[in-house]
Amino acid sequence: MITKRYFPLALVALLSSTLMSCELVQGIFKAGVWTGIIVVVLVLALLIWLLSRIFGGGKD
Repeated sequence: MITKRYFPLALVALLSSTLMSCELVQGIFKAGVWTGIIVVVLVLALLIWLLSRIFGGGKD
């Protein structure tokens, strides 16, 4: 009895996940790539700033 009740819901969930999986993976990958690029740029900028403060050009 319970399986008859949840079967249509499970079928819709399965179809929606399989039909949209390529778009979902593509969207996550694009967001991940851009997030990764931004994080790397920010970390490099912070590292360069910290190194310039530590070894900063002979300012006493």
